[in-house]
Amino acid sequence: MRRIRYFAIVILALALAVPAWTSAQPANEPIQPIKAVKPANQELVELGKMLYFDPRLSKSGFISCNSCHNLSMGGTDNLKTSIGHNWHKGPINAPTVLNSSLNLAQFWDGRAADLKAQAGGPIANPGEMGFTHALAVDLLQSIPGYVALFKRAFGTERVTIEEVTKAIAAFEETLVTPNSRFDRWLEGDANALSEKELAGYKLFRGSGCVACHNGPAVGGNSFQKMGVVEPYKATSPAEGRVAVTGKDADRFKFKVPTLRNVELTYPYFHDGEANTLTQAVDTMSRLQLGKKFSDEENANIVAFLKSLTGDQPTFTLPLLPPSSDLTPRGHPFD
Repeated sequence: MRRIRYFAIVILALALAVPAWTSAQPANEPIQPIKAVKPANQELVELGKMLYFDPRLSKSGFISCNSCHNLSMGGTDNLKTSIGHNWHKGPINAPTVLNSSLNLAQFWDGRAADLKAQAGGPIANPGEMGFTHALAVDLLQSIPGYVALFKRAFGTERVTIEEVTKAIAAFEETLVTPNSRFDRWLEGDANALSEKELAGYKLFRGSGCVACHNGPAVGGNSFQKMGVVEPYKATSPAEGRVAVTGKDADRFKFKVPTLRNVELTYPYFHDGEANTLTQAVDTMSRLQLGKKFSDEENANIVAFLKSLTGDQPTFTLPLLPPSSDLTPRGHPFD
């Protein structure tokens, strides 16, 4: 009898210690925690970091990968559309590079299968870095410090665009952001989120947002039409997945963006038309879900979204190998 009474007291104590929301959680959450990455080849990552920050891979000698995917600003540039070579206005908003290794494909339309395929695109795009792969390789080959680093990473002094993009991708794969407060809540810390944030997540999940924004990246794993209940009037000429597949059914289908670190990656949508999270939540709820959230509901969801900001990548900025006398100089005004 005493043993039964003891277990009854223990069960009651546990029940009182667990918040009602936690006890009502399903066994499998639609969102999973981000995990830290342990690089298999640190020398390759270090080489990729140098290339990521090196503006000499552009025709101007001024634009690097970090120009549009600034790691001090959530992995993006916080501009509606990016600025390319010769102040060219980009056609689409630059997505964040943070946690991009978790995407099913790269770019809004998914035209690059992985980070390696994506890394070469901007270098040879006349409206972005304005260079060519051949010129980029020749430039790197003219820098003794890079030749030595490529030999250390790949076992050969011959530089090719394959090695260049592989190294950049290896660095980008390390740019994950674990340990957000929402991750800590998922892992059992009942005090990691406020009541407002929990209410926002409950509404986010219950309203159907998780149908598209799920998984560790809270998105990035499917293509969806922009404007399901109501059409979206975009200011960008981009038409989405149709540019890759040629299928009319894929018109205005875009890769669902990750919501990780979303408070840092404004403005929002492929055309950068939403300047604030409040505006983005209102637009998406109406166009995708056919709902109109109250001001309080919208604020709760925004509060939850801000809990998705994780630990930002931290590292020592690379000291780039100096150019040689044979290294071509940049042409920023051509």
